[in-house]
Amino acid sequence: MRFSIVVDRIFGIMKNEVLVALPMFILMGNILDQSGVAQKMMQAQQKLLGRVSGGLALGVTLMGILLAASTGIIGASVVLLGTLALPAMMHAKYSPSFAAGTVCSAGTLGILIPPSIMLILMSTQLDVSTGDLFMGAVIPGLLLSGLYLLYIFVYARVNPSAAPKPKNASSLTLADWIGLAKAILPAAFLIILVLGSIFFGIATPTESSGMGALGALFLALFNQRLNIREFRESLHGTLSTMGFLAAIFIGATCFSLVLRRLGGDEMIAHAILGIGSGDYGTIFVILLIIFALGFFLEWIEITMIMLPIVAPIIAGMDLAWLADSSMDATSKPALIWFAILCAVALQTSFLTPPVGFALFYIKGVCPEGITLRHIYKGVVPFIVIQLIVLGLIVAFPKLVTWLPGVSY
Repeated sequence: MRFSIVVDRIFGIMKNEVLVALPMFILMGNILDQSGVAQKMMQAQQKLLGRVSGGLALGVTLMGILLAASTGIIGASVVLLGTLALPAMMHAKYSPSFAAGTVCSAGTLGILIPPSIMLILMSTQLDVSTGDLFMGAVIPGLLLSGLYLLYIFVYARVNPSAAPKPKNASSLTLADWIGLAKAILPAAFLIILVLGSIFFGIATPTESSGMGALGALFLALFNQRLNIREFRESLHGTLSTMGFLAAIFIGATCFSLVLRRLGGDEMIAHAILGIGSGDYGTIFVILLIIFALGFFLEWIEITMIMLPIVAPIIAGMDLAWLADSSMDATSKPALIWFAILCAVALQTSFLTPPVGFALFYIKGVCPEGITLRHIYKGVVPFIVIQLIVLGLIVAFPKLVTWLPGVSY
């Protein structure tokens, strides 16, 4: 193998127009964080929902949904939510396990909810439309978020001591409602604008990422929460993250090219197909492998190494539901569906004890009184919810393929 091939492939990755969206979405999230907009949103939701049992936990999950545009690098989202929410939840006498589990699970929502960095990279590796993949993730993402919120609400009602109401909560005044609207609506509008421009074909994901970064900058200036130092920190954080991603891209590219040259990809594919358990059995084995790899590798390596190997296997399957799919065959509905399955499997892996990445990220920002045992116990119900959603996506593929099919 000529080494020039490796160099050409690396330059090809860096010139990929779709991947230009990565630094813009990361910058968007960093500006929302550094300028204090995210903190203001969190405080507003705590004030709005604080009078309800489990209100702080509901607010954290909603915050995870709203900040999904800035996530994908799991550590950043989990640490941000943990820093903002855990001290307030512990001060309100929340159960340590319930508080830690809620924050940890909410921090991983950005893996699935568009515009997700993971989905952008998956689209390049599977050679599918990023817009289709974003739309395919909407219903599963909302379903997962809705089940999270339902569980939190029911658990807080059944176990009020684990998520107590504040004792001195007062009714919201008109001024409070105006403040809440100023804190939440502009950021929510920004995210809707970014996603809407993609879904309605107004802009490509790359173009909408630039709109999102510029919109976040205007939002921070409007709130008078951004100065030169914070803007410099936002740029520095974006460059640091992109340097980290570029290093992984280069390493994963070199590894995958050598693996293919030595016939490793064919060997892995033959081993998976050799199990002889049918199409769905093969998919189960692949997801199990990806789930296990999620204990030891970041999602970037898994996406760049594993997905190109298993994509031909999935594309060659004669899945019965494909005949009834609302998506055109050229849009590769099977690969869109499989990508969402992989995203949910990886999200579950990152939450699963004892070595899920998100568990250790949250431990690094936990206040006193929260141990790893509390974190392990707290995430179990959310893992069960994710497995339920994974099963629903397998049983009802239209949860993924319906929206992309009717959008064009």
